[in-house]
Amino acid sequence: MIVALAIVGGLVLLAVLVFAMSRRQDRQSAIGLLSRETRRKDRSGEALQPLEAEAPAPVTARDIEQTVAVERYRAAAPATAGSAHPVPATLPPLDEEALGVTRRQFLNRSILGVFGLSLGGFGATVIGFLWPPPGGGGFGSKVAAGSVDDINAYIVANKAPFYVPSARTYIQPYPIADVPKAKKSGAYSDPVVAGMALGFVGLYQKCVHLGCRVPWCQSSQWFECPCHGSQYNRVGEKKGGPAPRGLDRFTITVSGGVVTVDTSKPAFLGPPIGTNTTGQEAEGPHCR
Repeated sequence: MIVALAIVGGLVLLAVLVFAMSRRQDRQSAIGLLSRETRRKDRSGEALQPLEAEAPAPVTARDIEQTVAVERYRAAAPATAGSAHPVPATLPPLDEEALGVTRRQFLNRSILGVFGLSLGGFGATVIGFLWPPPGGGGFGSKVAAGSVDDINAYIVANKAPFYVPSARTYIQPYPIADVPKAKKSGAYSDPVVAGMALGFVGLYQKCVHLGCRVPWCQSSQWFECPCHGSQYNRVGEKKGGPAPRGLDRFTITVSGGVVTVDTSKPAFLGPPIGTNTTGQEAEGPHCR
């Protein structure tokens, strides 16, 4: 929450800074800055010398031709009641400041605007990532996996763990008779043992070696990582490969016959190497 507030405050300060910079540039371009020498002369009260009258520009032959052409046009134009045909006048060149926004101002404002929008989008993304999802139901919250009967029926029928995509977790049955052994081993924390006492264990899908997703091997009835060959038994205890421990796990609760996986808290570290509370060995050829 503190990080989110800090990000929001930084974005507000950035917006104020961008606005102040644009206002300062507009004021400088519209008013201009006097040189130090000019300001010193103003303070000393020196009178400005009047500018000498510029000599009129000499009349050229082209000017005479244009004047004669204008006179001929006026004489030859048919007269209409109550109106005359004015001669189109040549407009003087427009001052860049009179146009409102110069090209440099437009480019500066565009760059600042794109920069501000990019930072705003990034900040909104960070806040959305840190903010819990509305209503829960996704990874990072408590995920309802399904009813106890449906999960057990799927595991028995397919001889495979029940996978919950929104929780990124495999749900496996845990033998109730082996709970005292698991508790005595000291390899599991109390919340994990409480889930085992309910008959389930929730295994995080990520391999503890380098983070690959660990698939289920139907023939060996183990989890076998395709990246570097780490192997885990049915309840996620390490059996082979370079993995430094067993699979990490989330707590499992059962309420009203519905199994819930709590991913709102970090996963508990898997059991150390050598832990084997169920005694399950490979039941067929390995997939890796």
